[in-house]
Amino acid sequence: MARILQEESLIQKTKEKYLMLSGSLNELSRRLWASNESIAIGYGGIAIVSRATGLARKTIEKGIKEIQGKSYPAGRMRRKGGGRRSHGEIPGIKEKLRELVEPSISGDPQSPTLWVSKSLRHLSSEMKKLGYEISYVTVGNILHDMDFNLKGNKKTREGKSHPDRNEQFQHINDKAIEFMESDQPVISVDTKKKELIGNFRNAGKEWKPPGEIDHVNVYDFLSDAEGKAIPYGIYDIKNNEGWVSIGIDHDTAEFAVGSIRRWWDLMGRKRYPHARKLMITADGGGSNGSRVKLWKIELQRFANQYGLDITVCHFPPGMSKWNKIEHRMFSYITMNWRGRPLVTYETIVELIGNTRTKTGLKISSALDPGEYQKGREVSDEELEKVNLIRDDFHGNWNYTIQSGNK
Repeated sequence: MARILQEESLIQKTKEKYLMLSGSLNELSRRLWASNESIAIGYGGIAIVSRATGLARKTIEKGIKEIQGKSYPAGRMRRKGGGRRSHGEIPGIKEKLRELVEPSISGDPQSPTLWVSKSLRHLSSEMKKLGYEISYVTVGNILHDMDFNLKGNKKTREGKSHPDRNEQFQHINDKAIEFMESDQPVISVDTKKKELIGNFRNAGKEWKPPGEIDHVNVYDFLSDAEGKAIPYGIYDIKNNEGWVSIGIDHDTAEFAVGSIRRWWDLMGRKRYPHARKLMITADGGGSNGSRVKLWKIELQRFANQYGLDITVCHFPPGMSKWNKIEHRMFSYITMNWRGRPLVTYETIVELIGNTRTKTGLKISSALDPGEYQKGREVSDEELEKVNLIRDDFHGNWNYTIQSGNK
């Protein structure tokens, strides 16, 4: 743990130095500066500087060889013939690649419902079938030029890959577009990592006056905590708005649906006064898992209460990071409270409620003091009362719970 913390500190310091200089560096001086820093750091320096600057490891390794051999080019920034090849200028190549990466979205490349799940090698293979002989490295370069974030592609390798993974992503996307085009709400839901309440270390740093520092406990013992916070979030994909209920008891299906109910009462019904149905995208496990019987029973109660038909689409196993709430909302909450001890429940509520982004994200939050029974048994009779209609495609992942009050 100490080694990891030391490495993260080095990365942060290197990043700060790089940002101070990067605006005045050209390609050659940037490469040589990064290489010199990695040499000064010693073992592991290349990886640290690469993470801090975003430069490729091969670029830094090249710079080290140039420094050690004093063979870097003089009078020019790049050797003759160097630099990225202009595959991206081949007529039609960007358009074809975009068609493979993005779902069909009616000409709207900024659609908030994009679920990209194909690896670079897979895209390279598909492009070759279309007549474009390009490697997976070149595919990555072109996507980078098109401002795609390729980090998501790495996340597809998390956990065991299901053979119908891509088809399920396409199904979720098509269903979400169908709902939003008819002005029906689409929300992404999940439970954020549980947090201990108390004077504990919180990763990250924040700006403070000289000499001021938060002194926190050396150890994160549960016995020293005031309690635990269970943030359950609801993210409105179309309106870029979020709600987070801070539970203090157990993360159960009853708590999950209760959080959705609070979002609907305080935000959802105002945004969608004429809504007749609601779409929920959720992970396949946890309190809102596809196999959780209580989740379906509580959703039926919610549907009956508000006269809504509720369509649920679960992500395949191991694909939780593709849930929109993870990178559209939770990531910004984490950045907003980094480096600040979560000493009280009020601290968490305020930090979440004050989270804002340049793209207009707004989040509301409140404490949920309710008690939720853990391990509650569900009888077959209760489950039979759920008016559940399974989709033809993976009915275990995709289903609609119809309201009984119509």
